[in-house]
Amino acid sequence: MSLPVRVSEHPLNRHIYVVELEDGSSKLATLNMVPGKRVYGEKLYNIAGNEYREWVPYRSKLAAAILRGIRSVPLREGDKVLYLGAAAGTTVSHVSDVVGKSGRVYGVEFAPRVMRDFLLVVRDRSNVLPIFADARKPWEYAHLLELVDVLYVDVAQPEQASLTADNAHHFLKPGGKLFFAIKARSIDVTQEPTEVYKREIDTLKRGGFEIIDVVHLEPYDKDHAMVLAEYRG
Repeated sequence: MSLPVRVSEHPLNRHIYVVELEDGSSKLATLNMVPGKRVYGEKLYNIAGNEYREWVPYRSKLAAAILRGIRSVPLREGDKVLYLGAAAGTTVSHVSDVVGKSGRVYGVEFAPRVMRDFLLVVRDRSNVLPIFADARKPWEYAHLLELVDVLYVDVAQPEQASLTADNAHHFLKPGGKLFFAIKARSIDVTQEPTEVYKREIDTLKRGGFEIIDVVHLEPYDKDHAMVLAEYRG
């Protein structure tokens, strides 16, 4: 394994890092909130007394969006984040690293088996609150949440954009930011992905969002795009 030689802050976010290796390659990374613990088999790098976790773009759509050149990554230390579609917690764990101990990630997941894996990941992360619920019914978990700074949506539902608007109406602060991963083939297998992207983005606009940027995630995720937007309410 090539050893790390240098680490620097990513130009888009000072809580995301670029680790340079002795073979000349570089890896995206976050500062590990739980030193010594891996979440999905990622590499750990020890540099100057700190431990960094590799952030693998083939396993995380947010990492893929960063490497594909998304315009900004508006996640700050102390932010409150509502994450719909937490799955096994891969991206949630990196968001947890970025917002730090003063932040909070509310992770909503609906599938029982996946939820069990998610619980194993977050048991050592004090800033993650797992919620076993259906993201299409935000009123059922409203009593567990506060207003949040960021809404992250990565759900395999045909009505992705409309459930996003519903959750934003309940929980996202005016001016809050949205990361929205569009899974074109989960929405409509009969249409070209570009048509699905346009239709979902139009629904977001009608739901009170102003689109900041859209990036396609190939080659990391086929037929996926990441939308960054701001909520105007």
